[in-house]
This record gives sequence, C-alpha cells and structure tokens, in this order.
Amino acid sequence: MSALKLYHASGSPNARRVRIFIAEKNLDIELVAVDLGTQQQFSDSYRAINPRSMVPALVLEDGTAISEVPAIWRYLEERYPAPALLGTTPEEKALVAMWERRAELDGFIPVMEAVRNSVPGLKGRALAGPHAYEQIPALAERSKARVAHFFADLDLRLADVVFVAGASFSAADITALAAVDFATRALNHAIGHSQHNLLRWYDAVCARPSATA
Repeated sequence: MSALKLYHASGSPNARRVRIFIAEKNLDIELVAVDLGTQQQFSDSYRAINPRSMVPALVLEDGTAISEVPAIWRYLEERYPAPALLGTTPEEKALVAMWERRAELDGFIPVMEAVRNSVPGLKGRALAGPHAYEQIPALAERSKARVAHFFADLDLRLADVVFVAGASFSAADITALAAVDFATRALNHAIGHSQHNLLRWYDAVCARPSATA
C-alpha cells in the first residue's frame, strides 16, 4: 500500500474528497504535494502524471496514474472494500452514486463555478485544467443562488435520513461536506440557523476523524 502515491494540494477541495476517503478506510498512502500557488500543476513533470494539470492523481505501483475523484474512489473501493463507502448491495451502490452525483452537480460544482468566475486571482482561469477561459461574472452570481438552493434541498433531505444516501456514511457525505465547507470558506455562505437537519448532519460528519484529512 505504501507504494501508492496521491498527488494532491492541501487547498484543493477535490483532493480533500480523496483524502477523506483514504482516511475513512484507514489507508497508508504517501501524499505528494503539488504547489498550485506556483502553478506546479502545469510543470512538465506533473503533466506527465496528469495531462489535465489537475489534482488529485493517484499513481499505482506500476506507474499507472488515475485522476478524477470518482475513478480514484472506485479503484480504492475495489482494492480495499472495507469499510464500504460506495455501497455494498446493488441498491445501496445506486443510491450512493445518485446522491453523490447530486451533491456534486447541485453543490460542489456551483461553489467551484462561483469562486473561479469571481476571484481576481483566477482571472483567465475560470475553469481548472490545461486551457484558459475568461471569467463570467453573471455565472458566478447564478452559482451563488444555486448554492443556497443546495443547502435548502440538503436540509430537507436530511430530515428523513441520518446520512445523505441513507443510514450509512458514504462518498455522498464526503462530497456534500466538501461542498458545504468550500461554500462557507470561499463564499462566506454558512449553514443557516434554521437549517436544523443540515446542522445536525454537519456536526456529526465533522466529528469523524476523517473530516480533518
């Protein structure tokens, strides 16, 4: 296991999603920092690992590089199945995939869009990756509204379940947590005092040791 390497950045919410996953499985995987501040992700050495110039990337013992959070999760889940974070039965797997996808599309991505289309330091870098795109201020404002809706919708969902996908902690909770923390830190959009279900869930997942990964 120690031969596996995760290329990551401490400030990357996507890298954090993988670090939490690794921590939940209690895996010992070497972390290799990629300095986004100095644009190390665009270096020739890192492009050889991930041509998309994004973190995270998991490098296997034979040198195979796997990028994209769901793909890394899938590899680790198949190789180290316990504890299961992507579900065990066909029904659980489908529900985790569904709710994780919703957390990403409705929460995580809108936060990312709002940040990348409004932060002055990201001018010309509205999308992560190897290509340059100009910011769209109107998209940032729409994304902020979507984040507010995500918080409200998640609060309603958590009125009926303990965790996002059901009775057990899963990858859906990891993405939701990353989205909520990202929104709080980068957009100053904290959980509302009246969103009691979301607050209850947030306190519970933050109490897990993996939340600090």
